[in-house]
Amino acid sequence: MKDVLISEAKKALKNAYAPYSYFKVGAAVLMKSGKIYTGTNVENASYGATVCAERVAIFKAISEGESEILEIAVVTETEEPSPPCGICRQVIAEFSDDAFVFLANTKGDIIETSLSKLLPMAFTKKDLKNK
Repeated sequence: MKDVLISEAKKALKNAYAPYSYFKVGAAVLMKSGKIYTGTNVENASYGATVCAERVAIFKAISEGESEILEIAVVTETEEPSPPCGICRQVIAEFSDDAFVFLANTKGDIIETSLSKLLPMAFTKKDLKNK
């Protein structure tokens, strides 16, 4: 599934709206249902209103009734593959115990990792439950 996710993320990257940072990102997320959702970063002149590709893909999935992430691919045009930002890592953690994460660039470099390696000791909904 890794190759399919990376391919879908590369396609999404083409639609990135990054006129300020020029840092284009595409993402594809595989949900427990087997469906794949894609996203791209969308920047805004007020900067704080910018949304990352990973969150766009995840929010699309959740808005369609999905609830569990199995894998996610993130593709950038950078020299080395880039990981998700901290906010995106936290959002991934909300919908996955330990998703597989594929980081790639458009040159074909790929890093395989996991959410637990990117966000050790994550604060999750489990921490909010009464014991």
